[in-house]
Amino acid sequence: VQLVESGGGLVQPGGSLRLSCAASGLPFESTVMGWFRQYEGKAREFVAFISGSGGMKNYGGAVKGRFTITRDNAKMMEFLQMNSLKPEDTAVYYCAAGRNDGTIHWDYWGQGTQVTVSS
Repeated sequence: VQLVESGGGLVQPGGSLRLSCAASGLPFESTVMGWFRQYEGKAREFVAFISGSGGMKNYGGAVKGRFTITRDNAKMMEFLQMNSLKPEDTAVYYCAAGRNDGTIHWDYWGQGTQVTVSS
């Protein structure tokens, strides 16, 4: 299994970025996908997840209303559209893939992509 993120970078406060995650080696359509972020010296924080069909989504409180998670099952990719970015959104963002048996188990992780929000 391989998850490869892209799209990170430097953006000014109030700006937007779109992160992408390309997946391979797993049954993508039946796999829950998500995004997490990690600040330097802090534990990893949940950002968003999306069900295999795309019909169910959930967001962390800090990003709700500003970030949107989507997926393209034909291309085996997931995306995170980030709008109205704030300096506190600065972190390394990780793509994750997992199973949902009533509880989501995050089995696979990407290498991370840096997002920096600064003027």
